[in-house]
Amino acid sequence: MKISELLAKNTPTLSFEVFPPKSDATLESVELATQAIAECKPDFMSVTYGAGGSTSKYTLEIARNLLHKSGVTPLAHLTCVDSTKENIFKRLDEFSAAGIENIMALRGDIPKEPRLPQSDWAYSHANELMQAIKAHGDFCVGGACYPETHPESISRREDIAYLKEKVNCGCDFLTTQMFFDNNILFNFLYQLRESGVNVPVVAGIMPVTNASQIKRIMQISGTNLPQRFKAILDRFGDNPKAMTQAGVAYATDQIIDLYANGVNHVHLYTMNKPEVALKIMDNLSIILGK
Repeated sequence: MKISELLAKNTPTLSFEVFPPKSDATLESVELATQAIAECKPDFMSVTYGAGGSTSKYTLEIARNLLHKSGVTPLAHLTCVDSTKENIFKRLDEFSAAGIENIMALRGDIPKEPRLPQSDWAYSHANELMQAIKAHGDFCVGGACYPETHPESISRREDIAYLKEKVNCGCDFLTTQMFFDNNILFNFLYQLRESGVNVPVVAGIMPVTNASQIKRIMQISGTNLPQRFKAILDRFGDNPKAMTQAGVAYATDQIIDLYANGVNHVHLYTMNKPEVALKIMDNLSIILGK
């Protein structure tokens, strides 16, 4: 099923993200975690992809297993930095042959030590990759967006202009970077619609179950932490079990508020933790009708 068709429905959805292993040594544990998360029966699951294709074989394998063994619609990530056209088209052909019709098209993080000179990269921006994917096959294409503005954009206006370019190049829906204050998302959505960007937007939520996670989150995205969330970290951050419970509760509260205010589609960054995915799915079971 194409995710764009699912998102066109005016009913709440919940999807999950998982990431593949970096080596064969941890493949089995990741596969077990992914299978357990799939048993929650989310509306779809995304599988990340390392820059330059560093985890590409695992991305394909996990996405294929989700579709054919677990019966869950997969969304396979694909990045374009440090890659050739030949490599990208090979991946697309492999996805197509496996029956995978949903692609999350991303630029990817710029590697500190790229394998290829930048002049040899097929594409340097996500919109270029999206255009190539659309021309190569019958794929549903997703893209990323930042409610608090992309760290490399000089302004919100510039950032939204780039999002419009993504849509013009074939982006069917957008998924947000994580955020912890719903008002930030509501303001962002208003600005998007006012600018003429009308594709579905899926809200990305991360349940923080480990206080140390937040340091890296801040480094990567500069995400704003509301005082209410900081208080939770201060009170429970040194108690792993309490932090897990509080993090799940905070994420659940965010999701319910989003649904209540008409944001129907939520994507959960699970960090490959089945117990977290299950708890949140249980918390929302009546709302989601599952």
